[in-house]
Amino acid sequence: MVMLPDLDKVFNVYMQLVDNYQRRFQYLRLSITELCNFQCQYCLPSGYQPNKEHKFLSLNEINHVVATFTDLGVRKIRLTGGEPTLRRDFIDILSLISSYPSVKELAITTNGSRLLKNIHHWHQAGLNAINISIDSFTPHLFKLITGQDKLKELLQCVDKSLEVGIKKVKINTVLMKNINDNLNDYLLWIKDIPVELRFIELMETGESNDIFNRYHLSGSFIETQLIAQGWELQPKKPLSGPAKIYVHSDYQGKIGLIMPYSKDFCKSCNRLRVSSIGKLHYCLFGDAAVDLRDLLGSSEQKQQLKARILASLMIKPEKHLLHDHRVGITPNLSYIGG
Repeated sequence: MVMLPDLDKVFNVYMQLVDNYQRRFQYLRLSITELCNFQCQYCLPSGYQPNKEHKFLSLNEINHVVATFTDLGVRKIRLTGGEPTLRRDFIDILSLISSYPSVKELAITTNGSRLLKNIHHWHQAGLNAINISIDSFTPHLFKLITGQDKLKELLQCVDKSLEVGIKKVKINTVLMKNINDNLNDYLLWIKDIPVELRFIELMETGESNDIFNRYHLSGSFIETQLIAQGWELQPKKPLSGPAKIYVHSDYQGKIGLIMPYSKDFCKSCNRLRVSSIGKLHYCLFGDAAVDLRDLLGSSEQKQQLKARILASLMIKPEKHLLHDHRVGITPNLSYIGG
């Protein structure tokens, strides 16, 4: 008697997240809330404005998202927001995702406001990578950019994250011309701390045209200085994002550059995004999103959900159009998690 293979397993082998340009997607950025308690100038300068129409994904819906995307080959999941740690069930979400053996990296991007008291519990729940947003190491500039006087606390958060055993600790700094663009302010700090400090080019969104025009600065401004000082470009690692990572033998820390306005930035795209209301965004600056929420009710809908996700990759464009000031449907970075 000939035994047929498990059709579900066969189905999953061939259903992988690959688009028309042969880019493979193993990295999912999952937003779990738009809510944020900071007022960053480049994102929510007036603070978060509640949208009563928005009901964020439930724990059960998040489970269906994770189950489906891991079946399709996702191995890294980053929780974003808004500020993801504002969810009351945040630890439950971490525990849920870390229960999937195929998830090799469970990360969050956070403003750090709830980190100091909770990082130990988050690590126990499965968190193994963290990005903390620190836009300046100068107190008055940090407050100017974020609306919060919390720089000292956030620097303690970095130490605490390393102390509890988080292997990957990164600092996100949104680069703003004539405000936080002095490289020397950062080099001294990372000399003896094994973290990756990443400069992210300021990106234009639907609500940030004025800020963008005033403060956008190319990451090449930092890159040129790094190369002149003997920093060397590191080869990309599996599951890594779009950052160009520079290392130096005299420094424990690394410098990353995320430059969406650089040539061929989209060529190595390896990430997809699901918003806090269940929409699949094939690009941070795409013109459309695919609603998944009607298929997140039960596991019986998984095959339909997979089919819709795979079909959406067929319309993923080769590159964004930020150079033409076409920012898509993204009003601000908290909308789908940056």
